Amino acid sequence: MLGLERLVAQVQLTPFQVAVENLAKTPLSVIVAFGLACTVVRLALYAYLKNTPQHLRTGFYPVAKVVNELADALVYAGLVVFMIIRPFAIQTFYIPSQSMVGTLLVGDLIVANKWVYRVEEPKRGDIVVFKPPTVAFRGGTAPGSDFIKRLVGVPGEVVEWRDRTLYVNGKAIDEPYKDFTDPATMNFRVLPPEDWAGVPQANFKFVQDGERIIPLLYEGPFANAGGNTMNSVNAYAIRDLAEMQRLIALPAAPIPPGYYFMMGDNRNGSDDSRFWGLVPKANIVGKSEFIWFPIGRWGQTR
Repeated sequence: MLGLERLVAQVQLTPFQVAVENLAKTPLSVIVAFGLACTVVRLALYAYLKNTPQHLRTGFYPVAKVVNELADALVYAGLVVFMIIRPFAIQTFYIPSQSMVGTLLVGDLIVANKWVYRVEEPKRGDIVVFKPPTVAFRGGTAPGSDFIKRLVGVPGEVVEWRDRTLYVNGKAIDEPYKDFTDPATMNFRVLPPEDWAGVPQANFKFVQDGERIIPLLYEGPFANAGGNTMNSVNAYAIRDLAEMQRLIALPAAPIPPGYYFMMGDNRNGSDDSRFWGLVPKANIVGKSEFIWFPIGRWGQTR
């Protein structure tokens, strides 16, 4: 560590992390096929184990018994873990990008609570795993990938990002988790607060223009729409300066019912709702609860 600066190195996933991630994402069809295979093995061994006389239960018999019991255990484990726990309770995820630096680092394995939002509403400040809008899958991001960001706006709130500060309903929000990073290090090196002013950062607000709710990035007289708009499949094209100024002059619009605004804690190193719009509640997978690997980083996510 040099002064207040922190260098967050991009890491390669260990074989253990890769194995855990692959196992966590195993398709249900594979689990079902594996369970059927184990069941076939058990059925094939059942008659042999049942009909072998007591005095002949040597040689292959102990091996067959162990295989039968292992197959039995795997069937029940698969049923509990992949058909009950993973869909409805908890699931592990790994962090593939720097968008949550320095709260979450590349390669962290986190546990998400998938039950919590079945009994309560998502809250501002939660770290959330979700499926983003289709337009977010760009720049090499695999379609269908899960994203993880911080929820910074709930339905009914007017959320703005101005001068590197989050405003909700006109009030500045204290965000101790917020960071800015050095673009020269591909946004991995966290900068001390005194250097934040040197990082380019556009302002942001949602504006309502007729039926559309547009994610609007703006700086001075210039503006650019985010990747998608509510009630519109295609991006909103801002064609000239007069149109930019018209949209900038519109008041910030509240988040509509059933939608949420997500931002990465690494504010200049995150592809988030500022660029591809709001996330419907149906797309929310769960709430990040804690980091469980690497061991040295074990602890609750805040």
